[in-house]
Amino acid sequence: MPTDKIIEKKNNTTETKVKEIPKGVYYEAVGRRKTAVARVRLFNKGKDKSEVIINGKSLKEYFPTDKLQKTAISSLEIMKADDRFKVTAKITGGGIQGQAEALRHALARALVEFNLEFRKRLKKATFLKRDPRAKERRKFGLKKARKSPQWSKR
Repeated sequence: MPTDKIIEKKNNTTETKVKEIPKGVYYEAVGRRKTAVARVRLFNKGKDKSEVIINGKSLKEYFPTDKLQKTAISSLEIMKADDRFKVTAKITGGGIQGQAEALRHALARALVEFNLEFRKRLKKATFLKRDPRAKERRKFGLKKARKSPQWSKR
């Protein structure tokens, strides 16, 4: 009998979420940093207001600090295109800083796909280069990647 109650509760609480997917031409790109991967779609704003939606949340909800928000959309700001596009992004893996930098990388790539003339400025700002720094793997015989166990003379 307890299983019937659980099934009833599950049936009562199931709701279908309908996401509003923008339609029209878009430019898609993937950006990476450490273990974070960001998939971005740039839509021409048209009559809609420009906004950045990340995993179904707004930019301010997803990245709580101003520093992270500025890092995430700095590609748009350097091209003065922050009010020209509606951006949707799906970000997975990594921490919040790595995700912000992965989003910046993806936005830069998408902007170049939109207009090749943007490439020179974005390349100069080093937003098109993937940052290769990542966590070094742990080696056997050591405590961490480079930390050795305590040495005893005798």
